[in-house]
Amino acid sequence: MEPEARVLRAAGGFGRARRLLAAASWVPCVVLGLALSSEALLTAQPAHHCRPDPALLPPALRALRGQALLDAAIPRLGPTRVQSPCLLLRYPEPAPRARRGPRPAPAPNGTRPCTRGWLYALPAAGLLRSPVTQWNLVCRDSWKVPLEQLSHLLGWLLGCVILGAGCDRFGRRTVFVASLVLSTALGAGEALVTSFPTLLVLRLVHGGTLAGALLALYLARLELCDPPHRLAFSMGAGLFSVAGTLLLPGLAVLVQDWRLLQGLGALMSGLLLLFCGFPALFPESPCWLLATGQVARARKILWHFAEASGVDPEDSSLEENSLATELAMLSAGSPQPRYHSPLGLLHTQVTWRNGLILSFSSLVGGGIRASFLRSLAPQVLTFYLPYFLEAGLEAAALLFLLLTADRWGRRPVLLLGTMATGLASLLLLAGAQYLPGWTVLSVSVLGLLASQAVSALSSLFAAEVFPTVIRAFFLQHVVFTSLAVLTLLCVLLLPESRSRGLPQSLQDADRLRRSPLLRGCSRQDHLPLLSPSDACRAGHTLE
Repeated sequence: MEPEARVLRAAGGFGRARRLLAAASWVPCVVLGLALSSEALLTAQPAHHCRPDPALLPPALRALRGQALLDAAIPRLGPTRVQSPCLLLRYPEPAPRARRGPRPAPAPNGTRPCTRGWLYALPAAGLLRSPVTQWNLVCRDSWKVPLEQLSHLLGWLLGCVILGAGCDRFGRRTVFVASLVLSTALGAGEALVTSFPTLLVLRLVHGGTLAGALLALYLARLELCDPPHRLAFSMGAGLFSVAGTLLLPGLAVLVQDWRLLQGLGALMSGLLLLFCGFPALFPESPCWLLATGQVARARKILWHFAEASGVDPEDSSLEENSLATELAMLSAGSPQPRYHSPLGLLHTQVTWRNGLILSFSSLVGGGIRASFLRSLAPQVLTFYLPYFLEAGLEAAALLFLLLTADRWGRRPVLLLGTMATGLASLLLLAGAQYLPGWTVLSVSVLGLLASQAVSALSSLFAAEVFPTVIRAFFLQHVVFTSLAVLTLLCVLLLPESRSRGLPQSLQDADRLRRSPLLRGCSRQDHLPLLSPSDACRAGHTLE
C-alpha cells in the first residue's frame, strides 16, 4: 500500500467527516449548473418580425392597424405562410393622379430590409428582455449570437487548461475560492454591462472562472472519496447539476429580464462563496497535500478527519500504525513541496496515451451532441422540449453509469457508449432523409443519451487514471462522427480503474496497465503503441 493511502486509512478512511464533506460538495453543483445553463437562455432566438413602417406603404394602406397592417407590410414565406423575420414588402411609387376618386392600393413588387427595427414575441426561453432583444442580434447581426457562444466556450476551454494547472500548483481550494470570487464579480458586471463588445469580454472570462470552479470542485470531491464510493458521489454531483439546469427556466420566467437573471446568479455565487469560504466546510484536498509533500498542512486536516471519525490519531495497533506515526514517517527529512509540470507527461510511457484517448472520447461525446440536437430541431418547434429533454437524458445517463460502471467496469461501459454514439450518428448520416420522423427522433434521443454517458464517464475515467487535473478537450458544436470509430478502437488500450486508488504521482499513473477486457483471460500488456523492447524496458507486469 502506498504511504499516502496508509495515512488516509489511519485517519479513519472514508469516515463520517469525509462523507459529509463529499455530500456537501453537491450543493455548489446546483449553482454552477444554473450558471452553465444560462448560456442557452441568453442566446435563445425569439420569434420576431420587422416593425411596420407606414411611411413606406401606399396612402391607401397607411390607416391600417393591427393584423391588417402586418399583412400589408410584411411578406409571408414558404408553404406555411409564416411572416418573414427580416423583410418588408416594397410597393411601387404612386403614379400621378389622372382623375378624382378612390385610388386602389397597388400590389407589392418586391421586398426590402427592415427600417424601424423589430418587434419581438415572448422569447422561447421565457425572458421578455435578453441580449438578443436589447441589441437586436437578429437578421444581419445574427452572426453575433454564435460569436458570443464561441466566446463563452473559448473561455471555458482556457479556464480548464489555465486554472487546471493552477489546481496542481496552488491547490484545489485556492482555485475554487478564487474562481467563485471572480465569477461573482463578473456576473454582477454582466448585469450592468452597457455594450455588446463588453459583454463578449465578460462572457469569455466568466466561462473560464466557471470552468475553474467546477474543475476544482470535481477534483476535491473525487480525492475525498475512496475507490468504492467515487462513482456514486461523482454521479450524485452530476444529478445536482442537472437539478440546477431544470430550475433555470423557472427563474427566467419569474424575473423575465436577463440582467436580473445574471444578478441573481451573482447573488447565489456570493452566498456559495460565504458557504465554502470557511476551511472547515471546504478544506484543501489532503491527497493533493500529501502528493506534493506538504505534510504539515495535511496534518491539521487529517487530524480533524480522524477525530470526527472516532479514531485516536496517536493510537497504534498491531496491524496498523497510528496517524501520528504515518505522518512522522512521511515528514522524515523535512521534504520540500514537489510540484509537477504538465511537460512531465512527455516523459511517461502510458499516461500520455491514456490522456490522448480520453481526450478523443470527450471530444466525440461533447462535440457530436450538436449533431443530435440539430436532428431534433425539425421534429421539435419549441425551446423547452429540447432543453428539458437534454437535461433529462443527462440525468438518465448518470443513473445508467451509476448502475453499470462499477459492476461492469469503466472500459466496457465506455465502449458500449461509444458504439451507440457512432451507430446513431451513422444512421442519421446515411438515412435521415429517408427515415420517418419518429425514427429520426428516437435515434437522436439514443445518440444524445449515449453521448452524455460518454462525456460523463470520460471525465471520471480521466480523473482516475490521470495524475493531474482533467484537461479533456470539450470543443462543443464540432461534429466528429468519424472519430467515434477511432475512439472505439482506442478504448481497448485503456487500463481499468475500478476499485483502484487514485495515482498520486506521474510514476503511479504510469504503472496503470491495460487489463483483459474479459474476465479469466490474463495476459501481459505489451502496449501496441510501444515496440516490444520498449515495453520490456517499461517494466510491464502480469495483471
